[in-house]
Amino acid sequence: MFVIQSNRVRINVTLKNIFLSLLILTLGILTEANGQTKLSKKQKKIQAKEALADRNFIEGSKQLTLGDYQKAYGYLQNALELKPDEPAIHYKLGELFARINEPEKALPYAEKAVALEPDNKYYALLVAEIYTNLKQPLKAAEILDQLTADGEHNQQYNLDLASIYLQAGEFDKALVVLNRAEAYFGILEPITQQKQRIYLRKNQLDEAIREGEKLIENRPGNPNYVLSLVEILYNNNRIDQAIELVNREIDKYPNQPELQLAAYTLLKSKGEQEESKVFLYRAFASPDLDPESKARAFKGILEEIKTPEREQLLDSLSTLMLQDEVENAAIFEVLGDRDAKENKQVESVDWYKKSIQLNPKNPRILEQVILNSFGEGANLEELEKFTTIGVDEFPESPEFWFYDGVVKSALKKDSSAVNSLNEAINLNKSQNRQLDQVAFGSLGSSLYNLGEKDSAFHYFEKALELNPNDEQVLNNYAYFLSLEKRDLEKAKQMAEKVVRRFPENGTFLDTYAWVLFQLGEYQEAYQNMEKAFQYESEPSGTLLEHFGDILYHIGRKAEALSYWEKAAESSEASEKLPLKIRDKKYYE
Repeated sequence: MFVIQSNRVRINVTLKNIFLSLLILTLGILTEANGQTKLSKKQKKIQAKEALADRNFIEGSKQLTLGDYQKAYGYLQNALELKPDEPAIHYKLGELFARINEPEKALPYAEKAVALEPDNKYYALLVAEIYTNLKQPLKAAEILDQLTADGEHNQQYNLDLASIYLQAGEFDKALVVLNRAEAYFGILEPITQQKQRIYLRKNQLDEAIREGEKLIENRPGNPNYVLSLVEILYNNNRIDQAIELVNREIDKYPNQPELQLAAYTLLKSKGEQEESKVFLYRAFASPDLDPESKARAFKGILEEIKTPEREQLLDSLSTLMLQDEVENAAIFEVLGDRDAKENKQVESVDWYKKSIQLNPKNPRILEQVILNSFGEGANLEELEKFTTIGVDEFPESPEFWFYDGVVKSALKKDSSAVNSLNEAINLNKSQNRQLDQVAFGSLGSSLYNLGEKDSAFHYFEKALELNPNDEQVLNNYAYFLSLEKRDLEKAKQMAEKVVRRFPENGTFLDTYAWVLFQLGEYQEAYQNMEKAFQYESEPSGTLLEHFGDILYHIGRKAEALSYWEKAAESSEASEKLPLKIRDKKYYE
């Protein structure tokens, strides 16, 4: 918003203006020499005043176009003082105030322009626009009505006028204007639809139907107009009339699958199941039926009560949908939905992945792919591709940043994991406690791997504040404390708590055994590690090395060496393992 100054803008005389003045003077001398009448001083003064007004008007219009409203106002005010009865100057000042959203100041200028030049439609349209901005739509309508009422001029404004009447609830006036527009433009869909809405609001169903019939007759062969009228008939319980209309159009145009699908829906609503299926199969067999329409119809059937007949129908429709050469995301989605209802998660996820590859902007399906791909034996590298799609397509969603962070943490991409998890926490704003709790736990693990141990333990504590029984957090926190030989009694309590709940989990038993080892409780550590091996079909290198360390401390050195040598075949062994094997002794 700017503050307009009341004093006039001063115009500096430039060399160009001096040159023009000399040129005008020269031409005047030549004219006098040629015998023409010499202008009086008064006439010359008037002429100069008008020329200065014109220059100010041109410069003001230029500055208005450039968006410098302060300068534009100054020049236009100068012009108005020199030529107060010039409508174009009033119009430009009205336009200026309209642009800066000051309609109260704009209105007097615009109305003055109209008063000075009543036949200029642009001046009238500006007044109408200002009244609209002043929330006085009926006054705007009066102006537009005057523009469109007489003759064929300005008929293009009838639709704007009708819209104003509709918003004001003046339905009868809107109908008059729409009929006037229809007389000028002919029968057009937007005009017909507006008239139908008005008739339906006025409870004049037959009139609305007649408008739809006129459009169908005027535009034969367009199924959309038929379907639009069918919807009106169906919603007003005129089902038999809708069926008659559809059958009549199918007789004329048998290769329009949209009409076949409409016939299926209408007959089914009347309980005529077998007859309706005939039209459904014809619709699905047509390659011209929009795949999204097929998917919607399939999904509608899928949501019905499960029966052998429903399953047989879905089998047939699945075959017909997959016969099309063009792959479609919506079709893959509903096929995945069907498998999901049958608890066929692997098959369901396969369909969903195909759907996402064609349409990544489907958060429901993308989330289903991610959630159903977690778990033991998950392909984390492939899963990361989908979490990356999630954060790329839905950057404001804390859930997708969370999934991406958890996957990256599991892949040991710890720097990236920290970024994603922090983004998830920031976007979540503590609204989803479970998301925060798991994110804190994963963040703790990644921060520890990055060497930020105090921060890691801080986030483990935050996670346990939200859920003191989270076995993953308790296990990881206890294990990392044992590696640091820090708060070992606390670590023992946490690891023991997890083992009591999950006594047959080899990973948890390994952590508990290792905490006991760090406390010097070697016999107890041996007993728990021996149990861990019972539940691990393929022990990790870490597990093997830990068992060797424990065996060494209970005096079974030969067995310890054997386990160290087995651990050496794994990439998970510690840096000290070669020394242990070489010297046959334990190193911290």
